[in-house]
Amino acid sequence: MPGGPIVKKLKLMPFLFLIFTTMLFAGCGGSSEPNSVAPLSADHVNLIFVTSPDLAYHTPGDVDPDTANLTGQGLQRSLMMATFLKDQVLGGENVNKIYTISPMSHLQTANNYPDMAAIGFIQQFALLNQTTLPVDATDTYTANTFPINVSYTQSGVPNGAVGPSTDCPDCTGLDFNNVDGQNDTLVSGIITHQTPGYNVFSAPWETVSALLTMINTQYGYGLDLPSDYMGSNYVYAISIPSSGNASLATYNSELSPPASYPALPSPVTSVACSGSTRRVLTGGVDGVVIPPWINTNSKVHIVRHAEAHPDHNARFDNGNYVGAGQWRALSLADTLAGRIYPDVVYSIDPAEMWYSNGFMNVSYVRPSLTILPYVIANNLPYHLAAVPLGSPYEPTDETVAQATTEFLFFTCDTCGNFSNKTVLVAWESGHIKPFLNALISRFGNDIPLLPDDWPSGDYDTIWTVSLDAQGNLTIDNELCEGIESESLPGDAPLF
Repeated sequence: MPGGPIVKKLKLMPFLFLIFTTMLFAGCGGSSEPNSVAPLSADHVNLIFVTSPDLAYHTPGDVDPDTANLTGQGLQRSLMMATFLKDQVLGGENVNKIYTISPMSHLQTANNYPDMAAIGFIQQFALLNQTTLPVDATDTYTANTFPINVSYTQSGVPNGAVGPSTDCPDCTGLDFNNVDGQNDTLVSGIITHQTPGYNVFSAPWETVSALLTMINTQYGYGLDLPSDYMGSNYVYAISIPSSGNASLATYNSELSPPASYPALPSPVTSVACSGSTRRVLTGGVDGVVIPPWINTNSKVHIVRHAEAHPDHNARFDNGNYVGAGQWRALSLADTLAGRIYPDVVYSIDPAEMWYSNGFMNVSYVRPSLTILPYVIANNLPYHLAAVPLGSPYEPTDETVAQATTEFLFFTCDTCGNFSNKTVLVAWESGHIKPFLNALISRFGNDIPLLPDDWPSGDYDTIWTVSLDAQGNLTIDNELCEGIESESLPGDAPLF
């Protein structure tokens, strides 16, 4: 009988078969859902590779072709990827180590912009993990932040960069060109040491692919490696148990970020500027002599890194800023809008400077990462200054202060040559007053200097150095970022 029960059952069979087939493949790991691959085991040695975008290999829209930096979409992806990594790949566990490429080892475009995408792509993830440090003989402090290894080796310093006085085996990062097999040695050391946990690498596809191939070949794992670039959503993990065979897990985060600059979950609290210092030095007045080769028609805005010392005595320090600092860094695009108009941005090279905080050696990444979101939001050229920095514990070093002064405020072969430009500079706070005083001294030996100290809790002040058409100098701190530190949450914002 047409339309009867038997016919209806026959019509349902293809549909039921489709459901059964879908369930079967899902149960066998064939699903493309983001959570279809289980988190890695904390008992294994896990090498986790995040493919950061560069000009050669990127998901469309993640990288700006002119500046080689992340776009708003690329930054959004990095913020979302952090949560995926923490939850779906590490299963909520704390990371053991984070490595990324030294930005100056991978220069892009005819303007030789450093690859800041790799370190920027992993910063949010670093802030979703915790570091516990001793702060005195009896107490420790735990903060939502994790150090990022990015430092040069002595033999791997690229042209145009300043290298360390000694190597730092426990804070060395990756080199895009794998100079002297630096990347291979680093990864082989992790495998040989056999410490269980999670080692995360953020690097372009060229570096990720080369490392996967090296590991597979050198250790004879026989893994079926990806042959082609699949996009910035993919994470590859080699998991090595204490006994048995290594395995490759491929995670597809399936992120689809918007193209806009990210909006914070809630606004930060504004604060009024409290700066009151203004120093004007005019040639021929009160013994002031304008030094030769000084820049003209130049304005330099100088900011400190974001919140980095969660304990009140500023004893906690892992080279990065803490979770609260991410609120500040991501807010700068809004809080500085309409108040400064830089043509170009400069920062300390995060791979140049490393130091011991008394308990471990760390790369000094926080100034460059503080200003990076502002650079992305405004699509500005971003450079890393090749200026020797010495030690953060010796900020009044005259050689360092003079070298910084010449780079920022004078015209020469090794200077920034910032005449007719407005520059935004992110720097180490302890070094700022000393190089400002070195600049003042160039205008006359008897001119009173600024106090060298910078309050440890002051992350808001902006110092502005203006040089007019004749080279007359004005220094003031009348601008500020306008963000209240005390109200910032201790955890990084989630996306």
